[in-house]
Amino acid sequence: MQPMRQTRLRGQIAGWLRCVTAVALAVMAWRAPAQEIEPRAYSNAPIGVNFFIAGAVETRGGLPSDSTVPVTNEDLRTTSLVMAYAHVFELWGRSAKFDAIVPYTQLRGSAELNGEPVERNVTGFGRPAFRMSVNFHGAPALSLPELREWKQDLIVGASLQVAPPLGQYDPDRIINISSNRWSFKPELGLSKAAGPWTLELQAAATFFTDNDEFFRGTTRSQDPVYSLQGHVIRGLASGVWWSFDATWFAGGRSEVDGVRNRDLQQNWRVGASLALPVDPLNSIKFAVSSGVSARTGNNFDAIGVSWQRRWGGGL
Repeated sequence: MQPMRQTRLRGQIAGWLRCVTAVALAVMAWRAPAQEIEPRAYSNAPIGVNFFIAGAVETRGGLPSDSTVPVTNEDLRTTSLVMAYAHVFELWGRSAKFDAIVPYTQLRGSAELNGEPVERNVTGFGRPAFRMSVNFHGAPALSLPELREWKQDLIVGASLQVAPPLGQYDPDRIINISSNRWSFKPELGLSKAAGPWTLELQAAATFFTDNDEFFRGTTRSQDPVYSLQGHVIRGLASGVWWSFDATWFAGGRSEVDGVRNRDLQQNWRVGASLALPVDPLNSIKFAVSSGVSARTGNNFDAIGVSWQRRWGGGL
């Protein structure tokens, strides 16, 4: 009986790890608001659990923080240290989550502005982002013992992410880490489990306020960016999971002092993720992504690794 109990306990721990690791590592996706690739953003987790996440993200190519900055032939690199916090709580009997993420970035490299070379080497904070999400179907608010017995079917959730105009910004430079404007991103997410597989779809729109201190005293506005992302996820009995991911985004045409730019976006990105539980309190995630096509020409490759620590929630 003792080996059977140990096997059952390991299975319970592995199932719990799959849930909580998914929620915690979801907030690790720091990229442009429409270009992020974020599997398992609407997974369930025990009420009261908290997460601290620390990681690093490296990008090369275009400017990941704003794909419509009017530069060409980009050869830019960013190295970002990212810290995040997430908390799961009950809202109207359903599971909900608040998360906050703050990146600190070094940006270096060159590009061309109207055919003239420009270089940039700067370090500073990127825009922080704050998000509230709720699973309003298929993911009830559960304690840790209840979650161990729960099986996912179809989850439907929604979220709102807000990013304020904070972080490093110099109006006399065309290339910056932040973008001196607010953004608001409402999103709808679907997650369907089928045995060890999970299929996900997320649809979102990102809205921007004007930047009235754009390059050399101009005012820049931007249309909303509409995005879709999908994920095919495979979970293993050990608590390990991996995913293949893709995102498409379009729109976002910008305007400077009333003059429309030819920068309509119709871009594709693909990626993959691997999450490895270390123990019931810690896990590690690796993620890579790359641009497949970009109408704006602003493609970039990204690779990241993150560590998360959890506490609360009854364990």
